[in-house]
Amino acid sequence: MKLLKNLTVQVIIAIILGVIVGAFWPEFGASLKILADLFIKLIKMLIAPIIFLTVVIGIGGMGDMKKVGKIGGKALLYFEIVSTIALAIGIMVAVVINAGAGIDTSKAGETDISKYTTAAEENSEAGLSGFIYDIIPENFVGALAEGALLPTLFAAVLFGIAAASLGEKTRPVITFFEQVSEIFFKIVGIVMKFSPIGAFGAMAYTIGNFGLGSLKSLGLLMAAVYITMFLFVVVVLGLIAKYFNFNIFRFIAYIKEEIFIVIGTSSSESALPAMMRKLENYGCGKQVVGLVVPTGYSFNLDGTSIYLSMAALFIAQAYGVDLSWLEIITLLGVLMITSKGAAGVTGSGFITLAATLAAFPMVPLEGIALLIGVDRFMSEARAVTNIIGNGVACVVVAKSENDFDEEMAAKAIPVRN
Repeated sequence: MKLLKNLTVQVIIAIILGVIVGAFWPEFGASLKILADLFIKLIKMLIAPIIFLTVVIGIGGMGDMKKVGKIGGKALLYFEIVSTIALAIGIMVAVVINAGAGIDTSKAGETDISKYTTAAEENSEAGLSGFIYDIIPENFVGALAEGALLPTLFAAVLFGIAAASLGEKTRPVITFFEQVSEIFFKIVGIVMKFSPIGAFGAMAYTIGNFGLGSLKSLGLLMAAVYITMFLFVVVVLGLIAKYFNFNIFRFIAYIKEEIFIVIGTSSSESALPAMMRKLENYGCGKQVVGLVVPTGYSFNLDGTSIYLSMAALFIAQAYGVDLSWLEIITLLGVLMITSKGAAGVTGSGFITLAATLAAFPMVPLEGIALLIGVDRFMSEARAVTNIIGNGVACVVVAKSENDFDEEMAAKAIPVRN
């Protein structure tokens, strides 16, 4: 009975039950999507204020603006290097496996993809200037009210810099924000108790709506995506972790609750508040967590990068489009830009994929219809890889800044003899 009180166990049981309900009672299972939507909505309600408070406390309490710039610069450099490696790995695996060859594309044109292409056209028309323009909120409070990640982050950074520049006179404000932050994290703790219900609803909907059979139709691509992301986490992130003197497997075990929540809801945002608190308890400085993690959710989407590169080449292969290496390298360059805005686009990676293909007229845009049935299953792998990647990034930046408490890490993950 004590085991059943463990949140991780509860989420695992909920996922299994969701699969069973979706498989045997598909109509009822599909109707349970509301449970997942409600849980994710509860979490999203908290993300904007938590990010704002955490970033303001981190920068405002730091006092040293050079340190703020140093942490931010290191984080962005790390994000660019690692996410580019993720894109390159995805492209290489897709070229070798050639999963798209032989796929029946005859019914792709019959599927309605307007909701993806319309959003993609809007984002592609806006371009880089539109992306930058949208970072600045219409008004300061509006950023929080709308819950948009990048505008909230932008407002928080400005507020934190202003508070830090005013020195000790803003100490009471920072202290007040710290107290408010504790309240919000307490709310997170309450909401997380309902995560098994959200995971149950999400899995019941996925299996009920798409069926277990949908796992077979594009099984090779799914297997390739899952294996690639697994190898990326174990090899690339594992080597990075080893270089910075921590074990990737033990770190993953430490954040297992957050990972299972992400698997259940197919959203890395659902575990964002809990992940930030977990990293602080692991020994990462509050300032580093406040800057690196929220920024990483827009600029360090390793899982999304792998998926985008593999999916784009899969569609090209399915339609018999033989891309030259120059075109593939160009595709990599485009993905380096479009993948950075994935978190800020409704529909995330799927719409970003449409925006990317819009820049390559030789690859039929209607080909994204081939992925609609299995995208839900691959989104889980994307989300898990994203959250692990951002966790590793935070530890790396904290250690490089000597803002990491090894004693706290040892208590969080005791060394086994």
